[in-house]
Amino acid sequence: MVRPQLEQFEIHRMVPATTLGYDVSFTNASLFMLITLVGVWAFLTLGMRRATLVPGRWQSAVEMVHEFVVGMVDENIGLKGRAYVPFIFALFVFILFANILGLLPFAFAVTSHIWVTFAFAAFIFLLCVGIGFAKHGLHFFELFVPPQTPVILLPLIVLIELISFVSRPLTLSVRLFANMTAGHILLQVFAGFIVSLGLAGGAFWLLGILPLMMNVALYALELLVAVVQAYVFALLTCVYLNDSINLSH
Repeated sequence: MVRPQLEQFEIHRMVPATTLGYDVSFTNASLFMLITLVGVWAFLTLGMRRATLVPGRWQSAVEMVHEFVVGMVDENIGLKGRAYVPFIFALFVFILFANILGLLPFAFAVTSHIWVTFAFAAFIFLLCVGIGFAKHGLHFFELFVPPQTPVILLPLIVLIELISFVSRPLTLSVRLFANMTAGHILLQVFAGFIVSLGLAGGAFWLLGILPLMMNVALYALELLVAVVQAYVFALLTCVYLNDSINLSH
């Protein structure tokens, strides 16, 4: 039996379908990823469909997010990273919208599922490896050999660097998944306290104000976490791309 706090993370088939023996059903996760895409499209369309020299509120919001991403890419990759600004921008905005959408009542938080975040992280990892070999060929392996490494320590250092590099998809995906999941569970736990104390009546009803205040504070904190985690995911993607483009340590 699934605990009440974990019911919000269950995947439900909305349109069952099977292709070549694989389950390709349209689920609640698929629905909210689609809603996220529509939200991103609406945000960008409303902001830029009537772009003017003196921007309005929507245009200013889009330009501010774009300039923020450009600054992040320039700072962590340099001018060579400008070609990847559209990818980083799309990644950041999608995760940001998905995180915030998941905080709405009765919404499904797609970034609280490890397979969703791991799919993003695995794609980024493969992209970085592909870019590294495309730009540097076999010299890409120099990434695992820090400059001025003593020969006697070389095997150990290379092994550590290799393990650190290969574990990137796992650490990148778990960071986002764990933060979003923990926050949603906390919100539901305190919401349960509010309902239980309210149903108890009497003095217990007044005690329900305490978890209510805590839930409001947690909700504000989770909104901040949603923004920060989208930023961290995009930032680490820039760092990984920098390693592949500039062979940085």
